[in-house]
Amino acid sequence: MTKPVRSLTFAALGMGAMMPAAASAAQIEIAVKNPVVELTVTEVVQSAPDTANVGAGVTVRAPTASEALRLNAQQMDKVIARLRQLGIAREDIQTANFSLNAQYQYRNDTTPPLLLGYDANNSVNVTLRNLDKVGETLDALVSAGANNLYGSNFTLEKDAAAKAAARKAAFARAQVQANEYAQMAGYRGTRILEISETYQQMGPMPVSAQAITVTSASAEAKTQIEPGRVGSGVSLTVKYEMTT
Repeated sequence: MTKPVRSLTFAALGMGAMMPAAASAAQIEIAVKNPVVELTVTEVVQSAPDTANVGAGVTVRAPTASEALRLNAQQMDKVIARLRQLGIAREDIQTANFSLNAQYQYRNDTTPPLLLGYDANNSVNVTLRNLDKVGETLDALVSAGANNLYGSNFTLEKDAAAKAAARKAAFARAQVQANEYAQMAGYRGTRILEISETYQQMGPMPVSAQAITVTSASAEAKTQIEPGRVGSGVSLTVKYEMTT
């Protein structure tokens, strides 16, 4: 008996992406009369990264809120100016966090807490496209007044070729597995009914998610950064009908 299977001709979505209902792929009815096997196969291709993302920030404490803001702005202006001097485009510099908080010392008695001052924090996310200059850039930021550093996190921005290679490998493996299932079930081959795709990028984990507070002693050494490799992964979910 022939039974219809509702199927998407092809749907490719990035990891975490949402597709509006109006833009979704058209659904079609594909008649099947044999068993259907559905496989999800993931392949990862390792490549050298082409970008690094670092965070640089300034934290300043002062007796008053206005003084903390003023000092922080002066120091942060130097940090951003130094980034621009290093040839980093303005669109590759983005404010990540800004905060102003009163700091108190609390005691274990009924004495009111003592106001220590106000902490002003400002930090930016920076995209670096010359990986040979990452360590030098971090050193320059510290010299310019940054006292908090985050990262580096390496990514592959131009990942089309890597994803294509991972997709090809995943498709080939899915085809082999589907044919193996068909033969074990007494069928001769398969035909594709549906393909969907997700992808993700996997890089080395940062040493710590917290900021690295830089002191004058540590700033004297030259920072060594190793970019390593990052993975571009493609997952295919493929439905096949077993054929005679």
